[in-house]
Amino acid sequence: MKLLRILAAILLPPLGVFMTLGLGPAFLINVGLTVLGYVPGIIHSLWVVLKSYEHESIDRRAYENAVDQSRP
Repeated sequence: MKLLRILAAILLPPLGVFMTLGLGPAFLINVGLTVLGYVPGIIHSLWVVLKSYEHESIDRRAYENAVDQSRP
């Protein structure tokens, strides 16, 4: 899924943002940036997609630490 989101972010930037965050402010910003210029749209889309994976890995580590601490 990660590779698919990255490819979508490069080929069709708003799709990459939509697949990551859904409809929202980031999607609208990306549509605007893509209309103004394809490269700014790609940069923003890649930033959104890669940043979301960073947050997911931090959340996963925090959850695993909490589970480990709750075990006797």
